[in-house]
Amino acid sequence: MSHILLIYSTTDGHTPRICERMRQLMVQQGQTATVVPLTQADALDLSGFDKIVIGASIRYGKHQPQVAQFIDRHQTLLESKANAFFTVNIVARKPEKNQPDSNPYLIKFLRQISWKPKLLGVFAGKLDYPSYRFFDRLMIRFIMLLTDGPTDPKSVIEFTDWRQVEAFARKVCEMP
Repeated sequence: MSHILLIYSTTDGHTPRICERMRQLMVQQGQTATVVPLTQADALDLSGFDKIVIGASIRYGKHQPQVAQFIDRHQTLLESKANAFFTVNIVARKPEKNQPDSNPYLIKFLRQISWKPKLLGVFAGKLDYPSYRFFDRLMIRFIMLLTDGPTDPKSVIEFTDWRQVEAFARKVCEMP
């Protein structure tokens, strides 16, 4: 039995939902799993976990800077353990952009850091226009217009493929 740490960085709250689904599956697989926000991860004894998974959302094409900073601070420890990284973004709603080797945001992020995660994942996020601030709603609608996405300002659409999330969680459980 492994003790798995799931660390998340979120913009609108969907990434912790993904982590929670993973945690549930991991527990069903006989593992122990803990979910924490990135802001609380430094307070933990990271060496006490067998596997570490980091999940981060995208806003305007970038992960929050704290994600790369955390990775930089803990890279040696991350590399000494089974580890994984996944990104959550709306562009992954498109089949041609929902894999680690085809998602432009993940590719760009991996070029900016020196850590090479042992397992990578890409998940489509959730579009929730009513919950966005005015500026974000306006900008995201514009981006959706340019990328043939939904633009109705009342739209709430979850693009996440939960089977894909569960398959990723199983792969984490199988990591030695």
